[in-house]
Amino acid sequence: MAPHPFSTLSIEETRSARDVILASHTGAVVDFREIFLQEPAKEEVKKYLNLEHSARLSPTSPRPPRLAKCQYDIIGSDRVPEYHESIVDVESKKRVKHEVIGKEHQAGLTLWEFDTLVKTCKASPLFQEAVAELKLPEGFELVVEPWPYGGMDLEHENKRYFQGLCFAQDTRSKNADSNFYAYPLPLIPIMDAHKKEIVRIDKLATGGKGDGLSEKTHAERIIDHCQTSDYVPELLENGTRKDLKVLNVLQPDGPSFKVTNENLIEWQKWRFRVSFNPREGAVIHDVHYDGRSILYRLSISEMTVPYADPRPPFHRKQAFDFGDGGAGNCANNLSLGCDCLGVIKYFDGVVISSDGEPENHPNVICLHEQDNGIGWKHTNWRTGRAVVTRNRELVVQFIITLANYEYVFAYKFDQAGGITIETRATGIVSVVNIDPGKTSNYGNVVSGGVLAQNHQHIFCARIDPAIDGHNNTVLHEESHTMPWDQATNPHGNLYEVRKTTVHRSAGLDAAPQHNRTFKIINPNKTNPVSGNPVGYKFVPPPTQKLLASPGSIQAQRALFTQHHVWVTKYKDNELYAGGRFTLQSQLEVDGVSDAAKRNDPVTNGDVVIWSVFGLTHNPRVEDWPVMPADIFQVNLRPSDFFTANPSIDVPSTKNLSSQLVTNDSCCAEPGKL
Repeated sequence: MAPHPFSTLSIEETRSARDVILASHTGAVVDFREIFLQEPAKEEVKKYLNLEHSARLSPTSPRPPRLAKCQYDIIGSDRVPEYHESIVDVESKKRVKHEVIGKEHQAGLTLWEFDTLVKTCKASPLFQEAVAELKLPEGFELVVEPWPYGGMDLEHENKRYFQGLCFAQDTRSKNADSNFYAYPLPLIPIMDAHKKEIVRIDKLATGGKGDGLSEKTHAERIIDHCQTSDYVPELLENGTRKDLKVLNVLQPDGPSFKVTNENLIEWQKWRFRVSFNPREGAVIHDVHYDGRSILYRLSISEMTVPYADPRPPFHRKQAFDFGDGGAGNCANNLSLGCDCLGVIKYFDGVVISSDGEPENHPNVICLHEQDNGIGWKHTNWRTGRAVVTRNRELVVQFIITLANYEYVFAYKFDQAGGITIETRATGIVSVVNIDPGKTSNYGNVVSGGVLAQNHQHIFCARIDPAIDGHNNTVLHEESHTMPWDQATNPHGNLYEVRKTTVHRSAGLDAAPQHNRTFKIINPNKTNPVSGNPVGYKFVPPPTQKLLASPGSIQAQRALFTQHHVWVTKYKDNELYAGGRFTLQSQLEVDGVSDAAKRNDPVTNGDVVIWSVFGLTHNPRVEDWPVMPADIFQVNLRPSDFFTANPSIDVPSTKNLSSQLVTNDSCCAEPGKL
């Protein structure tokens, strides 16, 4: 059988697409950025899926084309790249679409461009002179950490820039993992990416409360007041804890899930596919429960991390971790027994180098089961009998590292028909140097000479529903106190449930004071028990929206953060909440805000829901040197979709591996262990 329409491009398909592009630009210098699956038009895929789910699929069945999206630069005689995007049919080996992107947009960065920045800094007399002025102590070496330039100031020429945040690493421990973030340096080199030249050094203010936005107040020996803050176990002053005993996740009979056809996952009545691409990372497709359709596609669409320090150049400090460089490109190669526990199935991705040559990106997704406490329980007090089941979850997880921060993304499926979208933020807070003894309104001092700047992390999950089919409607339901009324509410205990249908594309917000709950229903299918339309629901997390002032560049380039929920009409290839091009953007273009502005009708049709949530992170000392994970979840739950609790048939088997604690293991009197 040919690859499934939702299968990640293979190495052979990727190489074939690369060859078509090279043949289309004979004699030109081609510098590749990405090659990945271009998902076929939804209408074509729906026909294929109907055959698949009705067991009528055969080798001769019509199939959507296998398409590759190719992103690359053509290098002209002036050495200035021209950015192109092409779609290649990898089966016919033909280019079926070609677009030259205007210079008002910047292509997403590549990891080799970051390597270029580091090399350029080493070769730059301008930068080396600036570093020499800082008089680093003996035994310390410079570290340059590449960062996207951020939103361009309106008065600046739209060139492609990269910047480097600078630190000093203490090499006296002879450990390559000693924490260089503990020694921030107050300078940022700016590289013209086309010239591969350091064109400017931004020298940073290091003052505190009462100091100006640009005053240079630091001493000549800039890191003498900083202190070692390591996190790797062998460098901890007192080592790691000695009283933590092993906790194993054992599955002697193997996992309950099954993986076939490379990416088809079946578990506890669930059936779905998983793919991987360089921008979104893991993507979930064609989700069914017990043979009934729930979702067409599920992904993390975008996230932005704006910083709140007004001192130049930090007003530009804002990352779009999916659009700027691609979450998939930064995905960890997950390690057995560390990132996921139990019996693990890994999935690989495919990445390319600048010459377009593909290679395997191993273990970028892990699949495993986990116990999440009690699923349901009831005790009959008359007989004393308790029936209790565990809440087993199936987890699809990927982890990305973006310079200092780590993000853990997981899609969790439970036995009661629920889907949880989870993000965890961990890693190291972004820090700058602050003068000794000072504090700041722009962050918190977390170590000697180290200021962790205030910032936000705002995520957007894209939910493409198919609740018993693709004709769906979105409504929100609120619960309101009813006034006293002698006839209808004589004792004052009544509250009213109000339902409001979303008729046209729009942005909406959480309202926890009214328990605002969004429901995605199929108005054409009725629950035989309740008489209500079948559906799924979620309560949007009422997290803080973007705090940057309206009209600021930070706000304009992240319009998707204006609302907690967006409802739009489906459109092929409309996948990215912040738009296709976020690197150095000044305005969100073709993102979810523009989609909502179309004012499309969205009732009883093919709709998309975008859930926006996040963290306002005003750092604390306990976030240093590595922050404990902050966890956020969006919970999709069936709402009159089934005729009863779908997990009522989960076995209530007693776990015979559990055992009582013995007195000699934990409960002896002090001094007698």
